[in-house]
Amino acid sequence: MPELHFLAKLFDCFCWAVDSIWSRVPAPRPTPLPQQPPPTPRLSTAPTPPPALPNPEPQNPAPPTSSPSILPPTASSPLQHAHAHDFVLSNPQFNHFSPSPTILAPTASSPPQHVHAHEMFHNAHHLVFNGSQFNESSPAGSGIERLLSHSMPDAFHNSSARYPPPKCHLGTRKDYIALVTDWVLGVSDRKEPILWMRGPFGVGKSAVAQSCAEGLEPINKLAAALFFSHSNADSQRVFASVAYQVAAICPSFWEIVDKRMINDPALVTKSLPTQFKDLLVHPLDKVDTAGNGLDGRVVIIDGLDECRGTAAQREIIEIIAASARNRTTPFRWFITSRPEDAIIRTMNSAAVSPVCSRIELPVSRAIDHEILTYLTDEFKKIQKSYSLPKSWPSEEALALLVKHGAGLWIYVATMVRFIKDENSYGPKDQLQIVLRFIKDVSTKAGMDNPLAEMDFFYTLIMQRTSLKLRTMVLKILLIHSFDNWSPTHIANVLQLSAEQLRHACASIQSVMELQGSDLGHTNMNLYHASFLDFMKDPLRSKELCIYGDLLVQWRQELLVWLHEVCSCSTGSSHIVSSPDTTPQEDELHTYHYSLVLVCFWRLCEVPTDQLDPQTAMSVVELPFNKMLRLVYDGFRWPINATRVRNDLPAELCDKIIRRGKCPISGCTNTENVWILGHGENESVPRQRGDVFWVARNNDPPGGVCICQAGYW
Repeated sequence: MPELHFLAKLFDCFCWAVDSIWSRVPAPRPTPLPQQPPPTPRLSTAPTPPPALPNPEPQNPAPPTSSPSILPPTASSPLQHAHAHDFVLSNPQFNHFSPSPTILAPTASSPPQHVHAHEMFHNAHHLVFNGSQFNESSPAGSGIERLLSHSMPDAFHNSSARYPPPKCHLGTRKDYIALVTDWVLGVSDRKEPILWMRGPFGVGKSAVAQSCAEGLEPINKLAAALFFSHSNADSQRVFASVAYQVAAICPSFWEIVDKRMINDPALVTKSLPTQFKDLLVHPLDKVDTAGNGLDGRVVIIDGLDECRGTAAQREIIEIIAASARNRTTPFRWFITSRPEDAIIRTMNSAAVSPVCSRIELPVSRAIDHEILTYLTDEFKKIQKSYSLPKSWPSEEALALLVKHGAGLWIYVATMVRFIKDENSYGPKDQLQIVLRFIKDVSTKAGMDNPLAEMDFFYTLIMQRTSLKLRTMVLKILLIHSFDNWSPTHIANVLQLSAEQLRHACASIQSVMELQGSDLGHTNMNLYHASFLDFMKDPLRSKELCIYGDLLVQWRQELLVWLHEVCSCSTGSSHIVSSPDTTPQEDELHTYHYSLVLVCFWRLCEVPTDQLDPQTAMSVVELPFNKMLRLVYDGFRWPINATRVRNDLPAELCDKIIRRGKCPISGCTNTENVWILGHGENESVPRQRGDVFWVARNNDPPGGVCICQAGYW
């Protein structure tokens, strides 16, 4: 027994030492960011809260770490009360638990208990450690944290970013909701593990999917739900998002995936088949899916057509279908989309068709009674809110709205939001505008062409914005069409305060909303993707189109501004916008410059608007080397080099961007690289594959050329 007592004291000593050592290790500090954006020299002097540095690409993953090799004693262990004095420990091994925040796995019974080293072993001193070896280990939960960071929480069915989500009005779409619910419960004639609901824009696919998700979750039949939109359409995050939601409802699955992510943090950056296999198939193999209630749960993927790239859409379907055929996952899969050609061909392929059942959600006048129910209930709310008589609106007006709704839910919902617009003279006046509009366009838009009526209504909404605001609103919509741009970025580029941005967006609140109290945590949401489709198509939106004249003119304005900044500024800490202004030493002016530079290049990526020769010649004259050296330190944003090159006149293309051997003296890279500019103005930007980066182009450390593989 003396030997056991000695070992207990020995163990006490080492744990006290661990706690003492790591309590003195400071937590890592983040790189300081600007706290306010630059004051506006032209449009507004009100500052906009700054965003985090843009980083659309994932960071290089950390190397795998080992698991803890020493476990804390249980509450009944005598080691907690042992003391140790004057011991020499030879070759002890310590585990380093990182000070980063911890996500705790869910349990079915009680919350996890925290045990600290100083609680287990205390009052130990005069310690000597010979040949000590420290093993670093990530804390439990850090794998799940990384999984969450590569998921799309804004696309979850209960996300605050989507609140309130579109869902079926009470008493409507009951047949379709029942059809999907019965299929999930296994009580319908449809036995296929995949159910695909297709229909044109605006018929209510997302509303049906949302109502199904909300109905299935309380009865433990929902595994995961993803609702794609323009702002969250990243195919690389689909299966990470599904895995995270499954982990949230299954503790054993949580633990397995957490360990996998700790051991291989780069897993979420791998190919979609690899992610599906390593984040779903293999972990589920080790879980009692029946005992954990996972068998037969449904994964909902709404708006697959919104996912970027038809190749990615096809791949997602094929991966899910292969899993359904081979029964490698216990789920059913409910997918909704528009009837796009690529999706139709994939669903009809020999590999997918046998495991897929289909539902069509058409534009149909058969649901006029449901639309009437919706309109009646909405107008009752308006009556109550504005103390209007029960006779308003008239039965004739209601019948006209139902008739011109023509079975298109998005049309009816947009009309209701327009009538409720708080920036108007009131619902009575707004309703009269809608009724006059309907009578005016009824002769222009055929009764069987609801898309034409939708276009006329979108035109009406845009034309009712004041001329003073309209150009700004169009620019906001144009930037919003870019990937990865937040309201904070938009306000910074346009030099708008939070109030100015809200005021501009309020003028089109029938089709767009800003959610959130402060700009740094605000989401900009379009009620339906059809509006942005309309605004991009010059044949439909004509002079209101965000491409065409607006894009060309704004591109030229930004180009003039960039020339002035590059010619007047002496460095990134002294940004000067014109010869008449004094140098601005505030680093936030550098941040604004960096975002404007990105905006210019994104405007050059638009495939429908090639640069005219005069504008392209002005781009040729840009001092590319200096232009990149003015970028905010730590800022980086990817630009698709091929798309930019394809937008340039052939005769000037090579003077702006080309592929060739690195011109930097002493570079040993034999591969072709992207080169911006020509002659004394040329520059080799940071790059990877088909992307070059808007980033500070300083000389890299160690004399290695910036174009070398592995540097960036």
